[in-house]
Amino acid sequence: MKTIEEINQSNVKKILTEKKIPQFFPGDIIKVGVRITEGKRERIQYFEGVCIAKKNRDINSSFTVRKISFGEGVERTFALFSPIINSIKVIRSGKVRRAKLYFLRDRTGKSARITEKIKKKIGIDVLETKPEVVNEEIVESTTEKKDLTKEIKAETKKESSKEKK
Repeated sequence: MKTIEEINQSNVKKILTEKKIPQFFPGDIIKVGVRITEGKRERIQYFEGVCIAKKNRDINSSFTVRKISFGEGVERTFALFSPIINSIKVIRSGKVRRAKLYFLRDRTGKSARITEKIKKKIGIDVLETKPEVVNEEIVESTTEKKDLTKEIKAETKKESSKEKK
């Protein structure tokens, strides 16, 4: 007999295979695409704001997004695995030291801003680079190139010393 937790975990895995949900945290500015049905028609409306809270509870996971609309603060709580959520996109990562940012409710203007988290990039991914197979031909060609560069440098030094005299 399956427990409720096992059923919830299997449902979460099934939903994650269908949808791609990015990893985001409180403090991030996210854009949530919400499906809205008006009569027979269906459209997607985007809700963009700061994620102020996130609750991770398997199938009951949810997050709260806050934005300022026409000078008024608007908060909306979404169920993470809900069918009304079409897409979630992380616009900017925020640098915060709290899990719940409810203090932003009292703030407006510059004091409500969150600094951006700068992610460091090394440059090349280790997984993408392939090890180069070393043959005798490759070693010989590289040594020949080194010899040629040494000769060219020596010739340019001789020419530059003649021009100085």
